[in-house]
Parts: sequence; structure tokens; C-alpha cells
Amino acid sequence: MTILVPNYILTPNQLLKDNAVAFDKTIKAVGPLAQLQQKFPAAEVIQLQKNSLLMPGLINAHVHIEFSANKNQLSYGDFLNWLYSVIENREELISSCDLTCMGKAIDSMLENGITTFGAISSHAMDLEACEKAKQNIVFFNELIGSQAGMADALFSDFLARLDASKAVTREGFHPAVAIHSPYSVHPILIQKALDIVKNEKLKLTAHFMESEAERNWLDSSSGDFKDFFQTLLKQDKSVSNAKEFLSYFDGYETLLTHAVKTNEEELDQIAQQKHTIIHCPISNRLLSNPTLDIKKLNEKKIRWIVATDGLSSNYKLDLFEEMKISLFMHSDAPLLAFAQELIKGVTIHAAEALELNTGEIKEGKNADMLVLDLDAEPNEELAIHLILHRYNISKVFINGKLEKGNE
Repeated sequence: MTILVPNYILTPNQLLKDNAVAFDKTIKAVGPLAQLQQKFPAAEVIQLQKNSLLMPGLINAHVHIEFSANKNQLSYGDFLNWLYSVIENREELISSCDLTCMGKAIDSMLENGITTFGAISSHAMDLEACEKAKQNIVFFNELIGSQAGMADALFSDFLARLDASKAVTREGFHPAVAIHSPYSVHPILIQKALDIVKNEKLKLTAHFMESEAERNWLDSSSGDFKDFFQTLLKQDKSVSNAKEFLSYFDGYETLLTHAVKTNEEELDQIAQQKHTIIHCPISNRLLSNPTLDIKKLNEKKIRWIVATDGLSSNYKLDLFEEMKISLFMHSDAPLLAFAQELIKGVTIHAAEALELNTGEIKEGKNADMLVLDLDAEPNEELAIHLILHRYNISKVFINGKLEKGNE
């Protein structure tokens, strides 16, 4: 048992002062130090330095570890050009990112305060790296393939990867499923995968409405994707439309990544089904996709969270950087209120979307926590300052274990 004594504790809706936290793997109590010492007399007490802030560990719900070797191989500025460059460089990128490369990406997330992440795994090349990671992980085995003739082979490969992830038994590792997108997965495959997801109650995610090309292809089998599908896959029309795709997930709360080209009807369906939208602002900007309409999401009471996507469409895996870009990108949003929602979007709201017992400093929650070294006493605009100033992260605890920093 440990009692941590910071100057301040950040909870979802208030800043606590002159309180301490008692924990082992989970948080046992939050309250005045004297009260906690009386309750846990044998606990080790760690007094933190002046202006220390204890806050929940960050949760990056959507990241592609397998593509972490990218620096300048991929083309930015246009979604289709980027996609063609991914296909052209795919084998090189995957083969050049070995266990060390993926480990560096995972370690960088730890340095940036990310204590939980959702790994979107296309080939299971990242399984070993994720198994060895210090963080909690939701391991999303991705299903992809739009050609009916390949369905059996693709599904067998998917099942083998899913089974391999289920064999990982370490604490904090959760096998899950990703459906790549409505344009890239045949309905036969989706329905077979969803039978497993629902029977085994696995977490589920999908890319949805990332680009204008996707919008046009799903609506009318036209636009920039037409030549792409005809040339590479000999397909003349989309395997499903957006409404059909969303309907597959009815009754099962799903995390939908990007959603920047959703229409009113789709947003209503997302709201009704209580899906979550994952906001990846840097990725959207680099691929010249639209900005997510968060104001409309709030009006429809759709939960949204923030993630980095992978290094195939980002330059670092840092949620503080991601929040900063979003803060400036949404220039019409009320600054303080939006900053507060961004913080929740990488802590409590992300934990709720992934159904994990973490994301806040509260009795009973997993002890996933960060210590930040502020340079002055915080005020009511703390959320803004946390995002702008990127304070030093001196300690990181995951499931109560110190994974960064000294005792």
C-alpha cells in the first residue's frame, strides 16, 4: 500500500487541494493525509514536490503500432495520395518496424503519459510488442477484405490472430475486434465477426467516414475511390452503403474513428445507438480531410474522445500535442470548456468508451496515474494550461506500479 501526497489532484470536475491518495493496484481512498495514515498505518508515504499535480493516466484509444517506422515514406496532403503511398510502401514499412521499433513507439507513449492504448493490429506483427508493454492495452484485431471470393481465407487469418491475442494472459491486456471500414470489408465478413464480438462481449471499433472519397463511394460508387477500386480490386461498386454498415452495429456500442464526413441521419443513428466517435485532429489535417464537427456531436449528445492514430498519419504519439492541435483547430469552441472536455476525452470518457475501470482519481478505480510538475499554483484555467504548456511528467503509475520516475 502506498500513500501519494501531491499538492493538487485533478478529478473530472474539480481540483482537490491538500488531499492524498492511498493505493495498491487500485485506488483505496482519497482524502486528507492524516485520515489515510490512520486508515492505512503500514502504508509507505511519498511526499511530492511543490506544485505537483496528480491526474489520471491518459488513454489513447486508436493507434497503429505496426506502421511506426514511417518518417517520410508516406505522402501527405491528400487522402487518396496517402492511401496509394501506404499500399506502395506497406511491405517496407512493416518489415522495417521490428520489435525494437514498435517498442520505441510504445515507450514514447509512456513518456507522454499514456497508460492505456487501443492498438489497431492489421497483421499481429505488434502482438509481442504489446504483450511486453507496460501499459494497459485493448488489442483490436483488424478485419479487412471487400472481395467475397477471399472471405474464407481472410476470416481464417483474422480468427488465427484473434486466438493468438486471446492467449495473452497478462494483466491489463484485452483482446478486441476492429472492422476496418465500410468500403473495405465485405458484409459477410462483418456479420461473421460480429457474431464472435457479441457472443464474447469484445470491444469493437471501426474507421468510418474519414474522407470525401469514402462519402462518394458509399453513396453512389463514384468519386476518387472509383478508379482505386476498379484498378486494384476490379470492383465497380461499393459492397455496402453507410446506413447498412452502421446498422450492423445496432445494439452494440462501437468506437467509430474519424467520422468527419457523417451526415445528419448517420449522426442521429450514432447517437441513438450510443456509439463513440474518436477524434484524430492531426491525422485528419495531414490527409486533408475535414475537421470533425464537435459542436454538432455535443448537440446530439454523442460521446467523443481523442486519439493520435498511428505514425503513418502523425509525427508523434502524444495526446497533449493532439489536444493542443484540436484546441486551435476548433477556434469557435469556448476555450476553457473545450479544453476541459479534451482532458476528459483522453481520460474518463475514453475509459467509459473502452469499458475500462480507469480514467479518474477515485476510490475503486485502477491506479493509473500521472504526476505533473507545474511551474506555479494552478488556477481555474488549469485545463488550458495543461494543454498549452506540456508540463514535465515526473511519475507514471500503471495498475499501482511505478513505471516512470523514481520512488
